[in-house]
Amino acid sequence: MGLNYYKIKRNVLKARKLVIQGTSAAGSGHPGGSFSMAEILGCIFYKHLKYDPKNPTWEERDKFILSKGHASPGLFSNMAVAGYFDTSQMKTLRQFGSKLQGHPDLKCPGVEFCGGSLGIGLSYSIGNALAAKLDGKDQMIYTVMGDGESDEGQVWEAAMAAAKYKVDNMTVILDRNFIQQDSYTEKIMPLDEELVGDDLTDMWKDASRWKTGDKWRSFGWNVIDVDGHRIEQISNAINKANQTKGIPSIIIARTIKGKGVEHMEDNPQWHGKAPKPEFVPIIEQELESQFMIAPSIIAGDMSNLEKEVRRCEEGRADYIHLDVMDGQFVPNTTFDHTKIKELRPHTVIPFDTHLMINDPVKHVGDYIDAGSDIITVHAEVCDESSFGEISDMLESNQVGIGLAINPDTELPEWSYKFIPLLDQIIIMSVVPGKSGQKYILSTHEKTQRIIKQLHENHFEGYIEADGGVNLDNIGACFEDGARAFVGGSAIIGQSDVRLIIKEFRNQVLHSRRQLLIKKAHNLGGIELVNQWIDLHVVGKKKDSLVQIAKELGFQ
Repeated sequence: MGLNYYKIKRNVLKARKLVIQGTSAAGSGHPGGSFSMAEILGCIFYKHLKYDPKNPTWEERDKFILSKGHASPGLFSNMAVAGYFDTSQMKTLRQFGSKLQGHPDLKCPGVEFCGGSLGIGLSYSIGNALAAKLDGKDQMIYTVMGDGESDEGQVWEAAMAAAKYKVDNMTVILDRNFIQQDSYTEKIMPLDEELVGDDLTDMWKDASRWKTGDKWRSFGWNVIDVDGHRIEQISNAINKANQTKGIPSIIIARTIKGKGVEHMEDNPQWHGKAPKPEFVPIIEQELESQFMIAPSIIAGDMSNLEKEVRRCEEGRADYIHLDVMDGQFVPNTTFDHTKIKELRPHTVIPFDTHLMINDPVKHVGDYIDAGSDIITVHAEVCDESSFGEISDMLESNQVGIGLAINPDTELPEWSYKFIPLLDQIIIMSVVPGKSGQKYILSTHEKTQRIIKQLHENHFEGYIEADGGVNLDNIGACFEDGARAFVGGSAIIGQSDVRLIIKEFRNQVLHSRRQLLIKKAHNLGGIELVNQWIDLHVVGKKKDSLVQIAKELGFQ
């Protein structure tokens, strides 16, 4: 069974946009803490939690407890996406008579806990978990806590109780975003080490300063540390926690407050502050402009692909692109599902398997079994019947559905009925079959044209640029509309993969900032551009935005 990677990503995006719409309409709320736990809730709701939105009181359901109840917009948005109520109700957030209040309330079907006073969600969860054991229920309790609420003494009393009673049918996730209502957590009551200055990246970079996990271990808990915005790490940690018996488990998820919107990120101002309506369209475009970098390991040492996978992991690649060539659809050969199966235990990073093979319908099951998280087949070797069979197999196994087209190919007519189901479309910008080719310039116009057609047909997936993508053209590919970028020799062919991926990201960030400043200018002229820039007070983002605005003639 696959990771369900793209479904989770797509639903996390929908939930983030609903948070912005709801808090903006209310004029109040907590977007920062809702965004820091966005991927956490995405993994819980769309991979691990057992529930029925049409029957919220179903006896066999798992339970989700939001202890940091002020982040209710994050909970409500996921409940809306999951089908508990219509997404339009998010705009009633905090209004009189609405079931969506500033903190979760049992008046909203599906809510399990009235979160308000911080520090008691863990105790409540332990009670639910023990009750499930007494009743003989196969039920998991998932609990998300905030790091600010860890100042409460009751948290640590509950921690002792959970260890004593061996509460192993409960998985707790600590949203470790380093910010609470008044300031940075490490300046109020440090869980790791005291923060000197305001640069939270210091806490991320130096794992020797991480003391939170040690505290929980000393209370008798199984502790797992993860990057709280990496879906694969969160999901893998939940699996491990759920399989651990005789001891309670906590996942320390290191996150960024306000993740996904640059001016909110790591900014204490956005703990409990709503975006103004004039900024909502710009923020929504920023959320829709999240992107991913995927190294193609065939450009590396083919005799030691395990090493190349490790280099991708060390380089913080978003996922790993696996080009499978059969010597028939393309003249070269690389590897097949047996090699992918060998590589799978070496990393939890998603595998993006690109099948450049004939008759993919006959072989796709092998690549599902090998551990692929996304599988893309070529339109040139499919028809409506075979691709329908492939997409059904992928969907039922929670594997992302991808379709690729060669440089001289357009989307076939039969593909349009599948567009709403597609997670990914690869628009090849080189002739498939070998690495090191130059980007075909006409692909820019082709990508722009196809994206327009896709949006008209309700496409919600990602466009992946594959072939000849490098530092010189990745910004232009982003402007075309691509949001996933495969790099072969431009990434794996370099000695320092982490550095080159960082440079790739910086190029895309520059293009994204340009796009957003143009959006602000279109909506409100230079005045709105300046207001948008002034929101960016953390780090050096504002300096970059001012320079971009000058280059565009908006200053």
